[in-house]
Amino acid sequence: MEIVVSTRNKDKFREISRILKDHRISPLSLENFPRAPKNIKEDGKTFSENACKKALKVAYSTKYLTVADDSGLEVEFLNGAPGIFSARFAGKDATYNSNNEKLLKLLKDVPDAKRRAKFICCVAIADKDGIVDIVEGKYSGCIGLKAKGTRGFGYDPIFYCPRLGKTFAQLNPDLKNKVSHRAKAFAKAKKVIINYIKGKKIKE
Repeated sequence: MEIVVSTRNKDKFREISRILKDHRISPLSLENFPRAPKNIKEDGKTFSENACKKALKVAYSTKYLTVADDSGLEVEFLNGAPGIFSARFAGKDATYNSNNEKLLKLLKDVPDAKRRAKFICCVAIADKDGIVDIVEGKYSGCIGLKAKGTRGFGYDPIFYCPRLGKTFAQLNPDLKNKVSHRAKAFAKAKKVIINYIKGKKIKE
């Protein structure tokens, strides 16, 4: 079954497609749908609200089953910031580097014990009739003292995994796609999609 992944971020689409890989599922990019909504305003107060908005708008437009996620980083020392503003933490035209640099600057001289953080990914699955299901994945770690690694994207170079002894950007993509917040969320979404394909719609 062909499904639409509601993102124009090529890095994110590539990662999600790897996680969803299955002989029953064929992920399609928004590039295949030139008339699909662009620049959907993420004005929700939660990851779930933003994910649902993106999934519903694209599903209604394309008439395909659609998955959309809203992901972000919550830092304990910053009372959960950047949270839903993770992608634009350094401003409207923020880049991966500018977001990382701002976060490291805010945590300058903050001791290791107070650098705890977690990645959160909320995934909404929708068809033209509405939301099918909403699932979530989390991964806890801490913010490193400097960027390390060249893989991944976003905050991956500064998000350190104590259990693995590496940042997300240092992990092999196959390993990251088994343990990350997005991997956990989309593994759940994958089950929802397969049940949907089988005709077992989870929610009306």
